[in-house]
Amino acid sequence: MTQPAIVYQSKGPYTDNPSVLDVSDTNGIKCTWSIDAAASLTWKFDWGELYQRGVERLTGYIAVTSKMGDTNNVHQSLRIEADLTETVQTITKTFEGKSRVIALLGVSKIRSFEYSLTPHYAPLEKVSYDALFAPSDMNDTVLVIEGKKIYVNKAFLSYQSDFFKALFSKNFKEGSLSEIEIKDVSYEDFGLLCSSFYPNPQFPNDQTVEKLLMMARRFLLPSVIAIVEYHLLHNSKIGAERMIWLADEYGMSKLLEKCIREMDSLEKAKKWQKSGEFEKLSDKTRSLILGRIIKFM
Repeated sequence: MTQPAIVYQSKGPYTDNPSVLDVSDTNGIKCTWSIDAAASLTWKFDWGELYQRGVERLTGYIAVTSKMGDTNNVHQSLRIEADLTETVQTITKTFEGKSRVIALLGVSKIRSFEYSLTPHYAPLEKVSYDALFAPSDMNDTVLVIEGKKIYVNKAFLSYQSDFFKALFSKNFKEGSLSEIEIKDVSYEDFGLLCSSFYPNPQFPNDQTVEKLLMMARRFLLPSVIAIVEYHLLHNSKIGAERMIWLADEYGMSKLLEKCIREMDSLEKAKKWQKSGEFEKLSDKTRSLILGRIIKFM
């Protein structure tokens, strides 16, 4: 699945800084544009934020315009095809021949650049929730969500979840009903939750972890939180700041320990302290970060 291209136009011209020409942060794409003494233009892209939203690739082009002679005429002197498959990736263009001479005259000759990058989303395997919740001789009760009947096994759900253990208890009125309505949850979200621990489970990915954690907390499913934590520990590419917030918010102690351990310098620890997520953390976790800062001082 593709989305409309993300387009950025730099402001230029650039004469103040001899190396860094432009720094931008546009719709989830961070880009630093620079030039070196050998007339090489470099674009360093960081699109980790888009990756967290399910983007697996960016394709498009980079175009550079330059001023020729003493006139105000501008023409496009360079176009580079871009294919970004790593969340932090650098594209470099080294000038040769006449182009190199022009570049070496100075950055004042370079007017601006633009990029047009199209996000491509990773396809997700679609689970048939209707098949997952179909009637069978293994099921003995019916849940109703958004008007749809979901056939489940009481003992299995009770073993997984204290929420359902209580719901199916004889001490609760609902426990004696043939059909039990579950409110304030969507059929799709409940299907995603159950597909993570039902037979033939679907493993979490960076696109589904936050929804799974929210649902697991609501329905008291520690096994789902553990599955998500394993993914975040070993397979995730979610950014460090968001990772530590998730670990703190959902009580994933192993993940939190790893995040704190990876603050292996004063610079990193201070960066985390200054991040937008820091004030959202619990007092305990903030104390751990501050303690890490003190350790390096």
